[in-house]
Amino acid sequence: MTVTDDSDPQTPGTHYDVGAALARLRQHRRIVVLTDGHATPFLAKTATSLLRYRTSDVAAVLETAGEATTAQALLGAGGEIPVVDRLEAVPEADAVYIGIAPPGGKLPPEWRPILEAALEAGIDLVSGLHDFLVADPALRRQAEARGAHLIDVRRNQWKETATAAPFRTGCTRIHTVGHDCTVGKMIVSLEVQRGLAGRQHDAAFLATGQTGIMVSGKGVPIDCVVADFVNGAAEALVRQHQQHDFVLIEGQGSLSHPAFSAVTLGLLHGSAPDGLIFCYEAGRAHVKGLEGRAIPPLPKLLEAYLQLANLRHPCRLIGVAVNTRSLTEAAAAAELQRAEEAFDVPACDVYRQGADRLVDAAERLRAEGAAS
Repeated sequence: MTVTDDSDPQTPGTHYDVGAALARLRQHRRIVVLTDGHATPFLAKTATSLLRYRTSDVAAVLETAGEATTAQALLGAGGEIPVVDRLEAVPEADAVYIGIAPPGGKLPPEWRPILEAALEAGIDLVSGLHDFLVADPALRRQAEARGAHLIDVRRNQWKETATAAPFRTGCTRIHTVGHDCTVGKMIVSLEVQRGLAGRQHDAAFLATGQTGIMVSGKGVPIDCVVADFVNGAAEALVRQHQQHDFVLIEGQGSLSHPAFSAVTLGLLHGSAPDGLIFCYEAGRAHVKGLEGRAIPPLPKLLEAYLQLANLRHPCRLIGVAVNTRSLTEAAAAAELQRAEEAFDVPACDVYRQGADRLVDAAERLRAEGAAS
């Protein structure tokens, strides 16, 4: 970390090189994922995705509570990656990644001794929370003294509005949208991208949130961009990758979420998708974080997505991704059949079945000349 001037408006007194920070992320090969006391499906989604997509780079999960000894037992991903109760149990660790994404993005204060121990050992700290590590003068001094790096994934320097200039002809843009937060939009984008690449297509995943950036080492933290520049940041992200035949743009939030709808709409208009994949969790009736606030009927919400998308660029629904984690196999199969009948497009659960049906849909979209 360099502390030189006031060029980072989010943290006066610091200089932040986004490119260097992302490059540093890609270099970590002995990661300790920190979830201590917060290893639940909603809170530890960052940890779960790191275990799923950077498996070979994760050395351990740090969790002092409970009896789980493997990441698979603790979080349902990561196989035999060990769960440890102290940092010293991981020799040659090169980074501690904050593995949680709590509402409001606050850093648990009880974690401070763990963070200080990591810095004392010269180990990088990586966080995707809204509480920036570098905003803490004591952590900054300790990092400088020990040659460690503080990487706040959400820090950014996006300052341009959208231009609505055309993207490259031949770049097919597919965007995941959802009925709420934490329903699998990032996972679906990644799995479709991997499926396309596996069929020898030139396809890129574009991260728009902290977890996706930690997984892929590139992207824009769209929920931490100044409001006027959200559309422009999404547009610029796509433009930087428009040489690819397919780009899979990770979705955020929901148009109907009272707290996060602005970011959702900014992504929708900035990325100007040709096709949408609609993601929802079977059985979820209320908005995450606002219990008692009902999620609108799915057809009504999808209609809003399509209407708003088409204000910017011609766009259609190509598939539905259903998260059936709370259902039995039989109930999941019935839910997928209902989704196909209701929306008249392929439906699948990428966790249970893989993404082949959505990959097929992406190929059809391109073959039918949707790219523009």
